[in-house]
Amino acid sequence: MVEQLLAQVPFLRLDEKLVTELLTTSLREEVEKAGFQRVVIGLSGGLDSALSLYLAVRALGAENVIAVRMPYRTSSPASLADAQLAIDDTKVQSYTIEITEQVDAYFARFPQATVLRRGNKMARERMSILYDLSAYHQALVIGTSNRTELLLGYGTQFGDSASAINPIGDLYKTQVWQLAAYLGVPEPIITKPPSADLWENQTDEAELGFSYQEVDAFLYYWVDQQYTKDQLRTLFPAPFIEKVMKRVVQNRYKRTMPVILKVSNRTIGQDYRYLRDAGL
Repeated sequence: MVEQLLAQVPFLRLDEKLVTELLTTSLREEVEKAGFQRVVIGLSGGLDSALSLYLAVRALGAENVIAVRMPYRTSSPASLADAQLAIDDTKVQSYTIEITEQVDAYFARFPQATVLRRGNKMARERMSILYDLSAYHQALVIGTSNRTELLLGYGTQFGDSASAINPIGDLYKTQVWQLAAYLGVPEPIITKPPSADLWENQTDEAELGFSYQEVDAFLYYWVDQQYTKDQLRTLFPAPFIEKVMKRVVQNRYKRTMPVILKVSNRTIGQDYRYLRDAGL
């Protein structure tokens, strides 16, 4: 499967050994520089969280990685089973924490809430659990959003897109498939259609309206190669270009720290800027 995907976008092929070494070394260094030894990861049963898990285990050892499954009542049993496959394979400590009760209690006040609102609430509820376990275990929260999702804004701000360190945020989805296969992520996780599991039979690509291979190729030429719009039109249909560009620009706010309005001479994040480990 992975080779078939890469045949469509050969320019996205990674040196798996080198990238694995870079990511695991950097992940270990960043965790230790922040004064931690352990990490905690929300494990959905999907490809992205599985890859983050496998990288974390390589970087820190299974004894320092905690995986958390957080199903809602409509979550797919197959997703839970796939997450357990990864837990069993890596032999990490794990929790299964149901979020149905607290999510349903909130939406009892808003019975007409849309699927979007419910999905966002679930994502933020899960992240609040991860940060509570982070405090309990003295473990940093590890991110699971890939480069494609971050650019498209396909995630919930302060929900699934939140983390202390994100090991896969510079990998396009196509590259996530490749690296996951190299690291031995179980085959059922790699081959199933990507899904946020927000409702029955939901898939990322159906919701987005295009395939990951198509949008990864576009983002590579636009973001990495800095093609102009005229150059892009020689490769992609104009409506597709406009749709993706608009989405990337509209979701730019999700990729930045909160804006602090300036009134002092040394504003945090603008003038008062230091490395996160400075002075430790």
